[in-house]
Amino acid sequence: MLLDVDGPLNPFAGSAETRVGFVEHRIRLSRWNKRKVLRLWLNPALGPALLGLAERTGAQLAWATTWGHRANTVIGPAICLPVLRVVELDDSGGRWKFPAVERFAAGRPLVWLDGDFDFYPAERDAFLGRRVGVPTELWRVDPRVGLNTDDVATVEAWLGGHSNVGTAK
Repeated sequence: MLLDVDGPLNPFAGSAETRVGFVEHRIRLSRWNKRKVLRLWLNPALGPALLGLAERTGAQLAWATTWGHRANTVIGPAICLPVLRVVELDDSGGRWKFPAVERFAAGRPLVWLDGDFDFYPAERDAFLGRRVGVPTELWRVDPRVGLNTDDVATVEAWLGGHSNVGTAK
């Protein structure tokens, strides 16, 4: 199960009314101007919910985010996730994350939580076409709302219907 940060775990496009359960965090990242503060909204209940889902279904969690390894040092601790594997994104010539995810998933069952699939419809469709016969779910999370309990329950039901999900490397 692949996790993106911005959108699913950080509903950056939301408002106080739509970010129910999310807590504001202010961080400085060294790659930016040291005076610039980045605001994130993270829900501390999501880490345990995702870990529980993974335990119940045999899925393995990994990051598929432009945050890269920083997701393990900034995001994970804030929502009680352990260090996770990271999909190594590269310059994919405008094909977004799909080439890196395709290499990472390598024919294994996949559920991927992200908010940006609709921005790359041709690449999304080509990616899905190459995964015919391999259980694959691209779960779009609204970046105004973020991942919620309904999303987690639906993803868990999908994973429960694919008994070989726990065989991932």
